[in-house]
Amino acid sequence: MNYNNDFKYDLKVGQVKEQELANIFSSKTIEVKYDLRADETGNVFIEYESRGKASGISTSESDYYCFCINNTFHLMPSELLKQKCRKYVGTNRDKLGGDSNTSKGILLPINELF
Repeated sequence: MNYNNDFKYDLKVGQVKEQELANIFSSKTIEVKYDLRADETGNVFIEYESRGKASGISTSESDYYCFCINNTFHLMPSELLKQKCRKYVGTNRDKLGGDSNTSKGILLPINELF
């Protein structure tokens, strides 16, 4: 985006983004995850399997995922999150976790949410 020193232009650009966000909240489904250790570990755990069956992001029908980390919210399209996770399947970021380590998931670095 080009820099513009005109408040009216900046206001118009801001209003377009405000409308985009309003459309997300009014017409899309959002799955919200609160990872209590994300700030400490620098990762969020994205589950894709539990007890041998597809689960989590593999079965989610949400349009967006929203991660709450401390007092911030990070919103991204579910399809984009899936793309980011796929590259880690079968790597050292593909981990067991959840209740009694019965789930599989990807440890996605927080900086990839931005």
